[in-house]
Amino acid sequence: MPTTVLKVNLEDINPQFFEDLKGDLGKDAEVEIRVQESQHGEGLFSEADFWQVVDLLDWPNRNRAAISAPAAKALSRMHISSIYLFQDILSEKLYRLDTRQHAQTYREKQADDSFSSDDFLYARCAVVAEGRDYYEKVQNNPSEMPGNIDFEHLLTLAAEAYRLKTGRAFDYIPLFNYETHSNVKGWEK
Repeated sequence: MPTTVLKVNLEDINPQFFEDLKGDLGKDAEVEIRVQESQHGEGLFSEADFWQVVDLLDWPNRNRAAISAPAAKALSRMHISSIYLFQDILSEKLYRLDTRQHAQTYREKQADDSFSSDDFLYARCAVVAEGRDYYEKVQNNPSEMPGNIDFEHLLTLAAEAYRLKTGRAFDYIPLFNYETHSNVKGWEK
């Protein structure tokens, strides 16, 4: 089935718009809503905002949930769209690190030369959690990929912020699939 793209101004969306759409497409149709950045870039969660949230990770804490608590709280005080955009930006960062070269360096730094797809994902999370400068260094130079750090808890930061804000579970599929081997181009020889 072909994909149809509708560009609609926010001021034109009302309950009747959704009723009409349901009538045209059927009640079982899936609709994806994407918010494009305004010309002025106002009001949307930016990459700079993403790194500001990441910088709130409380590393002196030993408990993983406590490390991410300040970042989750700050994110929960923002617009709900910011939580979704945080998860989208995170998914892109993890996807960009999902390459054969990064994985090779990671594997070489393992004590037993083993490779776990999940552990490689958690190491990529740690790279992002270390902040923008470290992320960019590792992303631009795969030989800098660490083998001995992980921070799986970063994957649940947006879900925690959403729960704090709404009291509900976060059910969202981000723009990029960040599971290991998802970046097909990055794994080409």
